[in-house]
Amino acid sequence: MSGRNTALTPPADAAAPVRHPDAPAPGELLGAHYEHCFGCGEGQPHGLHLEARAGEGVRVTAEFTVKPAHQGAPGLAHGGVLATALDETLGSLNWLLRVIAVTGRLETDFVRPVPVDTVLYLEAEVTAVAGRKIYCTAVGRTGGPQGPVAVRADALFIEVKVDHFIDNGRPEEIQAAMADPDQVRRARAFEVNP
Repeated sequence: MSGRNTALTPPADAAAPVRHPDAPAPGELLGAHYEHCFGCGEGQPHGLHLEARAGEGVRVTAEFTVKPAHQGAPGLAHGGVLATALDETLGSLNWLLRVIAVTGRLETDFVRPVPVDTVLYLEAEVTAVAGRKIYCTAVGRTGGPQGPVAVRADALFIEVKVDHFIDNGRPEEIQAAMADPDQVRRARAFEVNP
């Protein structure tokens, strides 16, 4: 085994992912799944404001610019912020499958530092599905979509019912999201991480 965690390796009987017929079209901006999400929401002043687009098959691309509020070491992105960007991008894949899923495991490799004011270009894809388990991978590059790899991740998402959020979230946020008259926004509020 090449150091890869076996929990992130799809079983032999896993199926190839299938893009849902109602998934957003390739190139379509997915938008924030929830206004207050640290990864993609506009309601977070220091959030990533990550923008993801549907790709071909079960793939997405995304971008975010590292801001001074995202620093770890002086002038460099915090590793946790980079992991968040990968996790957010990977979570966006579930919109193409049209399932509600949460991160079960995220394994991140930090390949090179990412300076403040750098645009991180992310690409993610679902590699396999086995029951409720969704296996996926992502890479983040600097200097452009074909630039050098700065970060990469393998992840396992677990499909859940909306009750997962209702039972575990703070009631005021859950009630506000459930009361949203926009059916798409209401559904998308519950599509990714717990």
